[in-house]
Amino acid sequence: MKTTTRVVVIGGGVVGCSVLYHLTKLGWPDVMLIERSDLTSGSTWHAAGGFHTLNGDTNMAALQGYTIKLYKELEEITGLSCGLHHVGGITLADNRDRFDMLLAERAKHRFMGLETEIVGPEEIGRIAPVTNVDGILGALYDPLDGHLDPSGTTHAYARAARIGGAEIEAHCKVVQTNQRPDGTWDVVTDKGTVHAEHVVNAAGLWAREVGAMAGVYFPLHPMEHQYLVTEEVPEIAAIIDAGGEHPHVMDPAGESYLRQEGRGLCIGFYEQPCRPWGIDGTPWDFGHELLPNDFDKIEDSIAFAYRRFPALERAGIKSVIHGPFTFAPDGNPLVGPVPGMRNYWSAAAVMAGFSQGGGVGLMLAQWMTQGETERDTFAMDCARFGDWITPGYTRPKVIENYQKRFSVSYPNEELPAARPFRTTPMYDIFNGMGAVWGHKYGLEVVNYFAAEGEPRLEIPSFRRSNAFDPTAREVAAVRGAVGINEVHNFGKYRVTGRGARAWVDRIMAGRVPQLGRVSLSPMLSPRGRLIGDFTISCLSEEEFQLTASYGAQAFHWRWLRANRDEGVEIANISDSRTGFQIAGPKAREVLAACTRADISDMRFMDVRRLTVGMADCIVQRLSYTGDLGFEIYCDPMAQRALWDALWSAGQAHGMRPFGMRAMMSLRLDKFFGAWLSEFSPDYTAAETGLDRFIAFGKEANFIGRAAAETERDAGPARRLCAFEVAAEDADVHAYEPIWLDGAVVGFCTSGGYSHHAGKSVAQGFVPADRAQPGLEVEIEILGQMRPARLVTEPLFDADGARMRG
Repeated sequence: MKTTTRVVVIGGGVVGCSVLYHLTKLGWPDVMLIERSDLTSGSTWHAAGGFHTLNGDTNMAALQGYTIKLYKELEEITGLSCGLHHVGGITLADNRDRFDMLLAERAKHRFMGLETEIVGPEEIGRIAPVTNVDGILGALYDPLDGHLDPSGTTHAYARAARIGGAEIEAHCKVVQTNQRPDGTWDVVTDKGTVHAEHVVNAAGLWAREVGAMAGVYFPLHPMEHQYLVTEEVPEIAAIIDAGGEHPHVMDPAGESYLRQEGRGLCIGFYEQPCRPWGIDGTPWDFGHELLPNDFDKIEDSIAFAYRRFPALERAGIKSVIHGPFTFAPDGNPLVGPVPGMRNYWSAAAVMAGFSQGGGVGLMLAQWMTQGETERDTFAMDCARFGDWITPGYTRPKVIENYQKRFSVSYPNEELPAARPFRTTPMYDIFNGMGAVWGHKYGLEVVNYFAAEGEPRLEIPSFRRSNAFDPTAREVAAVRGAVGINEVHNFGKYRVTGRGARAWVDRIMAGRVPQLGRVSLSPMLSPRGRLIGDFTISCLSEEEFQLTASYGAQAFHWRWLRANRDEGVEIANISDSRTGFQIAGPKAREVLAACTRADISDMRFMDVRRLTVGMADCIVQRLSYTGDLGFEIYCDPMAQRALWDALWSAGQAHGMRPFGMRAMMSLRLDKFFGAWLSEFSPDYTAAETGLDRFIAFGKEANFIGRAAAETERDAGPARRLCAFEVAAEDADVHAYEPIWLDGAVVGFCTSGGYSHHAGKSVAQGFVPADRAQPGLEVEIEILGQMRPARLVTEPLFDADGARMRG
């Protein structure tokens, strides 16, 4: 075994072998994989081996498509068989909500280039004849779905990696990972120590234990999962004898997936009475064992399956596979550079390894070799969870995710497990005022306030929900008088030191404001992709506050720390600086009543230190509502006192609290973008219009400057635009295709209903040469073509007179 290498990948399952292969493919041949047992030990060997492209996140779906197409390439490179069976697959819908979800997914697939289609009961019976279609409204058919040989596929990845120069050391247990002062690692094994520049944790069931060696907590948990393989089924045997194969069938109502296995069937379940496994850790000696059969927990699922697939009831059971798989709290993988660590990478919690393993390996290899990925990977970035997450939070969320694996996923759904967990001092006050809660990054956030007699729960739906009327009331309060809302759900960073201004000038593409002023700026990657959209506040020449998305704070914190200069101190103060925003035509009167300072000359985009009531605050003259407004920051210990002062003064002016549903409606009036909707690493500043905030004339060589200048000179191929939509009871959420002249030319990034204007609004990308005012397009919403018109004049305060006045 060699003792030095560029990368050590820990774990020899399908994911670890994929990472190893992709590193060699992208030009890093000096890499090695260490596996404590044989390749495929752990979850890989007992996996059902199915693969599919369906995923609620479009980037994850695209990576799953890449994974599936990769298998033929692996076979050509290695001469090994992956045991591919491209049999296609259908996902059934037995009610309107499930069918709406499939319509929404099919719409996304149009602009992604995936050849899925909606089929009716008669067609389902022809495609998948073992299915009882009684009560079925329709299904989504995907010709790419199929299954493979888990062991053969893993070994194909491994051989392809070896051909590229990689080394694989099996039967070698890692016992320590120790970082040297220079950031490199000593990986200590029972066969000796390997010195490596980078470590990749792809340890699957043991990712928690391997992470703990480096002092890292990985928020994942194994769950028991069981599937059955039958004896010969006559209906399947007849299909095979006729030269065919039966497709996969996903039955969300029965929480099951079914496929052909030999001349019989394989069916697996995501049952409600599920069980977590390895609660206190995965035993090191666990490997090729299975768990004891447990028919009790799948008894109801089997009974349902017999009704949906009657052939099952007549078939004998040949084998039962019952083993553990790892899940993250939201079901997506944990991939990327681990926040707070140097040269330590994650490729863990990939529960759908044969659908996602290739894409995970490609993205991680790009990250490591090139510094960034070709597409937005936030849905699987391990930075989507912060250091607030705990095993006590992870386990109930993983259980919830397992139980909802085949449930309808609604755009407005708020899942209840492990909540409330993190709250602000305002939680009980807002709860007493009728708050209906959502959550972001583990933190409770008010979505809206229910009136007396209204349900304290938003009913999940693809269409306008029961939050519609309460949201309209809150929007009217802001636009007509004044509203108040917490600012706890902003990520906030304090930058200090003699080099603070120069560092902010380099890290941000926009203009750095002068003392007492605020500016808006994109933060770019070296390739010119959006890393964030920030507010920069200059509190002194050696102190700045940077403000951005709360849910992206670990993502942003990782980037800021990785690019920090000597002599500059950066602190994440997201939870230690909180407060409120007040917005509406009466906002100035409310603030004036709470402070002895003269604020009459406080201009739009000014920032000052003021005493408001009894609290020392940082006050900024701006608001995401697009109205006259102020953001008022204070210490959390003073937040209740600040609330008392603002709320008491606000009653004379009609103040009402408002939540995030109203905030999202209000921002649409001004066509403001939102992080991970209009702004994400998939997009550039010029495409989204954020290039108007880039200070191309400044001297600083800001990160991404060359790429931004190149795009400025060439012009973007597409532009973000706003549309008024002739919607009925359903508005745009995200990724609905935009049609022009009978073809899909773009997609929506977000949308909703402007309660102020009484119009349905969408934002989305169209070709730059067609992005003209008045452009008539169609937007596909739940399978229906809705006329839409491109608009450029904001629906509220078009000239900015009230916002700036």
